[in-house]
This record gives sequence, C-alpha cells and structure tokens, in this order.
Amino acid sequence: MSSRNLALLTLLLALPWLPGEAAAKVFHSRTEALALAFPDADRVEDETIVLGDEQARRIESLARSPLESRLVRVYTGYRGGELLGYAFIDVHNVRTLPEAFLVVLSPEGEVSDLRLLAFHEPLDYMPAEGWYAQFQRKSLAQPLRVDGDIHGILGASLSTRATAGGVRRALAVYQVVVRSAP
Repeated sequence: MSSRNLALLTLLLALPWLPGEAAAKVFHSRTEALALAFPDADRVEDETIVLGDEQARRIESLARSPLESRLVRVYTGYRGGELLGYAFIDVHNVRTLPEAFLVVLSPEGEVSDLRLLAFHEPLDYMPAEGWYAQFQRKSLAQPLRVDGDIHGILGASLSTRATAGGVRRALAVYQVVVRSAP
C-alpha cells in the first residue's frame, strides 16, 4: 500500500472521532437572553419557586410533558410600574444531550418570543431559526402538537417535540403558578 493510500485510510478511520458539528453550541448567556426578552425593561425580577406535588401534577397534565425539576424560575420584566411579561428558561434533553431555550410570555400568557440559548446535540438536528416563529401568540388554548398546529421537521423530530414540550411546560407553569398567584 502506498504512503498516500495509507494516509487516506488513516484519515478515514479517524473521522468519526474528530470534533465537528456535534460540538455544543451556546448562542446566548442568561443575561443576554433576558436583555433580548425584555429590551425595554428597567428591571427584571426573578423568583425561584419550589413546586408542590399538586402544582407539579397540574403542570405535567396541562403540558402533557414531564417536568425536569420541581424548581422553576420565573423572570418578570417591568418598565416603570408596567408589567412587560414573563420569561422561563427550559433545559431538557433532546435525545441524549441537552438544549436550553427561553420562552417569553406576554402578561396575558401568550408566547411573544422563543430563543434557543444552547444546543448540545449535533447541529444537524437543530431546527432553523425561522421554525421557532410559529410559536408566536400561542397559548395553552392551542394543542401545540408537532405535525398538528406545529410543523415538524424531517430529521429533527426529537428536537421539535422537545421544543413543543418545553413551550407547553412554560405555559403550564404560567397558568398554575403565575396566573394563580394572589
């Protein structure tokens, strides 16, 4: 075997172990994401809430998706005394690796923005940025089902289902925790 062919064979055998598109991609830090969520805010308050058993059951039932944790963090944006909305960061596994995104809700509980913060699966499985726009103005009044009111993506079905589940969880937390608050 010639040295050229040996070098080519060595390269081909090594390719699966070389870093490539499978590397983690972080798009925004929490601070950057909150600034994007509430660009006109003069303050953003955050509250960490430990969900009780009944709250967790209601959220999982409304979301049709399991909670990753009983700890939820609610970010609330204000401009002066005006409520701008709420934001939730959802972190969950897509297949075997995590993704994180920010769900921003209007004061009425409709999705006003959805931003991918980090994606650790191969980037081939990441939906295109425009795909996330279909969640705009959605609430728990809609089913938020992939291949229903949410378009699926061939080759990224786990990513699309994970995202839809995360948005439903954020909307359910809003309904059970925020809207129900005195």
